[in-house]
Amino acid sequence: MIQSNNKIMTEKEVFIEKMKVRTKKFAVDIILFCNSLKTSKASSVITYQLVKSATSTGANYRAACQARSKNEFFSKVCIVVEEIDESEYWLEVIKDVNLSNETVELQRLLDESIEITKIMSKAKYSTYTNK
Repeated sequence: MIQSNNKIMTEKEVFIEKMKVRTKKFAVDIILFCNSLKTSKASSVITYQLVKSATSTGANYRAACQARSKNEFFSKVCIVVEEIDESEYWLEVIKDVNLSNETVELQRLLDESIEITKIMSKAKYSTYTNK
């Protein structure tokens, strides 16, 4: 048990809140990063796709946290895994075509997408095997 804001929270509740913050921060960081991309027709399409997938990651994680059943949670977590994986894909494309001069931030975002993918994939697998 951990005390936060005068409320005692379980480790699971703390983890859930930290992931809400982490997935939202990822979305905000992606939006800010996209503002630094080199201007081109391709970058505008990639920016649109990346912002959609990154913001969807956090939104669907929050929806999963409000799930009314294990099946609903599993369904939402599957979407989270798809969206974070798509975000990683677009970041890789940006890297491969050299659309950003912000190489340190690009790598940090790639690393974060990989970590979130691992965490959410584990949650997906755990939910599936415990249905």
